[in-house]
Amino acid sequence: MPKPEVTIIIPNYKTPDLTRFCLRSLRLHSNPERVKVIVVDNDSQDESTEYLRTVQWIDLIERHDIADESGPEMHARALDCALKKVDTPYVMVMHTDTIVRSDAWLDFLLKRLEETPDAVGIGSWKLEVVPFWKRLGKGLEEVVRRCAGRHANHEVRYLRSHCALYRTDAVRRAGCGFFDGKTAGASLHRKLEEQGGRLIFVEAPELMKFIRHLNHATMILNPQSADRKTARPAARARIQRELDELRCAELLKRDDLDR
Repeated sequence: MPKPEVTIIIPNYKTPDLTRFCLRSLRLHSNPERVKVIVVDNDSQDESTEYLRTVQWIDLIERHDIADESGPEMHARALDCALKKVDTPYVMVMHTDTIVRSDAWLDFLLKRLEETPDAVGIGSWKLEVVPFWKRLGKGLEEVVRRCAGRHANHEVRYLRSHCALYRTDAVRRAGCGFFDGKTAGASLHRKLEEQGGRLIFVEAPELMKFIRHLNHATMILNPQSADRKTARPAARARIQRELDELRCAELLKRDDLDR
């Protein structure tokens, strides 16, 4: 049996149906001989933990005693916990609100990475299509800031952990992992660039042919979320529309994909 090429790391926290949908989409559209999947449960102690214990094709790591960790800290430390166990040439990090929608998803990313000799990682910045009116509003906001003599809001782009594929040896050489007190992946991205590696950004419309990221769904669908923006009924309605579009209900019936 051939050795897997890619280890996929997915942190989980208290979103049972979303986790089930994510993993089943991954199983449906991936060759099990090519990928190894590690799911890290961040002490959910709910139905999602119970579900993960039944999935036969994943390696499950259960983190406990997570006192006073913020969501970003929890997520980044979970990635580093699993990173220690990676023994494949490539490592990929994903969220439970990242849904695979094409059998060609892995070949698409690997080909783009492998055809660029100095590339050490590939993924996206924000995996969403921003409406024209929002882009226009953002542009006008920057114009107003400049006219008022204020600095423009320049976002520092890095491969986001909702979908990022790296060469494992490059990540090991970087030596910083995903946790540094900031958003997972930001410092790693900077370190890889400092070492001469190239990071490839795939534009959202192209990558979304293969993978969908349900923006903020892990917070919106988490019953304990206290964030005012993600707790709004409109946010939950948006996620439900996207789930319906991706035929979530059909995959939630596919118990066979857990074996």
